[in-house]
Amino acid sequence: MSNRHLARTIAMQSLYQWDFNGRPKDRLDAIVQDNITEFAPDFDEKEFIVKLVEGVMGHIDELDGIITKFAPDWPIDQITVVDRNILRIGVHELKFEEGIPSKVAINEAIELAKTFGGESSGRFVNGVLGAIFKEMIVKGQTKEADKQDVPKKEKNGEKKKKEEAESEPAKD
Repeated sequence: MSNRHLARTIAMQSLYQWDFNGRPKDRLDAIVQDNITEFAPDFDEKEFIVKLVEGVMGHIDELDGIITKFAPDWPIDQITVVDRNILRIGVHELKFEEGIPSKVAINEAIELAKTFGGESSGRFVNGVLGAIFKEMIVKGQTKEADKQDVPKKEKNGEKKKKEEAESEPAKD
């Protein structure tokens, strides 16, 4: 398991525990620290866990509004606690973490959903985050981390075109 994946897992577990126990904001820091101590005492990326949880909490109303918009048949309180918190992390990374490519955020959330959610959680999370990402593309709201993939693809396409042009017989 990669360091970042483990960090997201601990963040999700912490948010799940907080949400399941009635959302006591004054206990969230202690929950996060307890989970770090329990599951990753020698972990190098503890700051990433804390940053992720704080980021979700700092935007929780906005995140829940986005989830509600893209899952209109599922009121936020009717989404399972696991799926709801995986979506919160995924949407947070999609919308507010500039350094994390959107595809990474989506894939990580899907993996968490497959591991910790129900039978259809992976498809549900994929559908919601995929729809959000499509809207971001349409509105030109992609992140710098997403744009770095484009030149790479364009370079490969330009290289292929150049190779095709060089392989064509010269015309007189």
